[in-house]
Amino acid sequence: MPTLAPVQEPWLELRFPQVTAEKTARNLMHLEVVGQRGETQDDVVARALALGASHIDVGQLPEEDHVVLADPEGNEFCVIESTTRWLAGCGFEGSLACDGTYEVGRFWSAALEWPLVHDEGEETGIQTPEGGTKIAWGGPPLMERPRKDWLHFDLATDDVDAEVSRLIGLGAMTVSGSACRHGVAMLDVDGNAFCLFSG
Repeated sequence: MPTLAPVQEPWLELRFPQVTAEKTARNLMHLEVVGQRGETQDDVVARALALGASHIDVGQLPEEDHVVLADPEGNEFCVIESTTRWLAGCGFEGSLACDGTYEVGRFWSAALEWPLVHDEGEETGIQTPEGGTKIAWGGPPLMERPRKDWLHFDLATDDVDAEVSRLIGLGAMTVSGSACRHGVAMLDVDGNAFCLFSG
């Protein structure tokens, strides 16, 4: 699950806690990775396949220039050609592509204090002023929501109570009885679960 650090770090920290249940639906977010230091899209695909990834079909069209793969647990990710202007200079973790509304993109822009770098039609994208990984939302049509969000944001803050109040003011809500072990479980304006903890 991605951990977002709104001010200090311009990238995502990925954590992979152990789970026992099997994945049964497509994730509502996935990484778009980009080759670095002269690596081509084919190089990245070959490396991922050698590490245990596999090709999958999620309805992508033949003319689309990304390659869709799944990791050994079935989590989808895309390999994007390094010449793509949208992800230029973002690093290997080019983008975290999310299913969501225009409103959720605006919510996360305000919540993380990351400016909108893409605002077109129903699509939004944000990035820290320092650069690094972008987070983007594709707008409708939205995917069917799984019973459990396998991937979610963890937010660290120095003052949990103040941050809970601020996020509620932006449209989030708290959730009781959730599996957020070390913090406050919340939902964003699209109903996506995220955790807020002290750190």
